Formats: sequence, C-alpha cells, structure tokens
Amino acid sequence: MTTASFSDDYANYTYEDDLEYGDIEELRVGHRQQETLHIISVVVYCISFALGLIGNGTVIWVTAFKSKKTVNSVWLLNLAMADFVFVLFLPLYIDYILRDFHWDFGWAMCKINSFVSVMNMYASVLFLTVLSIDRYISIVHLNWSQRHRTVWRAWLVCACIWVLAAAMSSPALVFRDTLRLHDKVVCFNNFYTHDSKTAIMRHIITVSLRTIVGFLLPFSAICVTGILLTVKVNQSKRVMHVSSFSRTVTAVILAFFLCWAPFHTFSLMELSIHTTFYLHNILKTGFPLATSLAFFNSCINPLLYMLLGKKVRHILKRACLNITKSSLREFSQSISATELESVPGPHQDGIPEVESANL
Repeated sequence: MTTASFSDDYANYTYEDDLEYGDIEELRVGHRQQETLHIISVVVYCISFALGLIGNGTVIWVTAFKSKKTVNSVWLLNLAMADFVFVLFLPLYIDYILRDFHWDFGWAMCKINSFVSVMNMYASVLFLTVLSIDRYISIVHLNWSQRHRTVWRAWLVCACIWVLAAAMSSPALVFRDTLRLHDKVVCFNNFYTHDSKTAIMRHIITVSLRTIVGFLLPFSAICVTGILLTVKVNQSKRVMHVSSFSRTVTAVILAFFLCWAPFHTFSLMELSIHTTFYLHNILKTGFPLATSLAFFNSCINPLLYMLLGKKVRHILKRACLNITKSSLREFSQSISATELESVPGPHQDGIPEVESANL
C-alpha cells in the first residue's frame, strides 16, 4: 500500500536514478500546492483514529466478552481486530503528513507500518468474503451448515486468513525503505535495482497482485454469492429468514467497495506513469483523497454494526445501563458515607469526645 500521499508513489516510479535535483524541487513545490488536500487527509485520519479506536474496541469488547460465542461473532471479532490494529498505527501517518512527509520513526517502523496497513486490507476483504459465503451457506444450505458450521472451524478459517494476509503483505517488509532527500526522510517502496526495467516490473506486479487478490477476486466472489442468495431467497420466499445480521453484512460489503474502489482505481492508473505523465496531475490530486477514503473504512464497520445490528445495540444498551446504575449506586453510597461522618455523636454536640472530657 502507498502511504498517505502521492509523493511516495512518485518516488516509486522514478527509482532514484531518474530523480534529479529539478524533479525534487518540483516535487517540493507540488507538496506546498497540495496543503489543502493534506489538511483534509489529516482531518479524515484523525476522525478515523478516534472513531475506529472507540468503535472497533467496543465491537471487540461486545463480541469477545458480552455475547454468545457463535460463528458470526467470530467473523465480526476478527474483522474488528484487523481494523483496530490498523487504526493504532494511524498516528504515524498523521505525524508523517504534519511534518510535510518527513518520516521520523526509523527504517524498521517504516516497514512494519506499511506491513500492517496492507495486512489490514487483505484481512478485511478476506473476512468479508468469508462472511458473504458463510451467509449464503447458512441460509441456502441450512441442513449442511447445522452439521458442519462450528465455532472452532470458524477460528481455524480465521487463522488461515491471518496467515494468508501476512504472506500477501510480506513484500512491504522487503521493499519498504527510507531515503533522505535533503532535510527530509521519506518512507517509500524502493523497487530500485541496477536494471530499471526490473524495478518497473516489480512495481507493476505488486500493484496488480494487490488489486486482483485484494479487491477484484474477493469482490467478484462476494457479488456472485450475493446474487445467488437473492435468487434463492426470492424463489423460496424465505424473506423472513434474512436477518438483521444479513443486512449488516450487506452494508459492510458495500462500504468496503465504496471506500476501496477509488484507491485501487488510482493504483491501476498509476501504472501508466511508466509510459506517460498524462495522468500525473490527476493522480497527485486524487491519490491522497482515495487513500484517506480507504483508511476511513476502518471506522465505518463498527458504526454499521451499531446502527444495523439489533443484538449489538441491545448488548450496548444493557451494558450502558448497568454501568450507569453501578456508577449512581457508588455515588449514592459515597454521599451517604460522607453524611454519616459529618453527623455528631450522642454526647458530643458537635465537639469531639476527648475535648469534652477535658472541659
């Protein structure tokens, strides 16, 4: 995944040997001209961090400790964990932009930060794919799912997804690098080799795999299962069986598409830079906004759970009431204890007993 700015992608396709002094100065001027876009990105990242931290933390708390362990809760728990880990690293992106794209966290954190970002993308889309397929099976093939759809098998599938997401994200650990440009250090994809054609090929393969495996194939599977489910439900007229959870899954999938489709579109457009700079200005303007929108997806999911999931709303409402009652009870006990301490003893008349004896 690119970082929060098109500047990193500019570095990707220039590959150092083409990055002359004039190009660097032009790039620096371009940065200053995009201050408005950078401010918008920072605002979106801050909102994503605040909402994502609270929202995903709440979903993790509800699904892990306050609800019955079901297959559905396992999917939602792992999806929330992927988003929660991702938003923990958002302050690094925010600091990177506020420092005018100066990376101040070192070479290792540059790799780890990008690795976590890419792994979140893969994990999220794979969990959504599994959610969609599992929803289709549990509704259309009810008898089979009742025999084979178990919690421990769901956890096994989740473990496989995490391993696959980590493996697909490993190029970030290989190619992410830091480079000092005058007074700044940038964190970027260093595809540079002595053969520029090899570097370009690595860039094309990385973007193509990310788009195909991380978006096109999973979303195709999601669309196919969604269409088949709609046809089956209409044929059997089992409309009542489509629960609020099913509507929540549909909303989460739609949100993922709307948030990530622009990013992958601009990623594919970026590949044309190797042959022409016709789209250069469009990419400089669109990439930061598309990246911000993609990152914003990490805080949308918990909001959808709370708005559309009746069970989640019920658990949160009950938990809030219990917390409020407990707080009021403790506050009332504290007031009562304070009042008892202020009441004088039967022989004191407001004067301590020792002092009364001395008098």
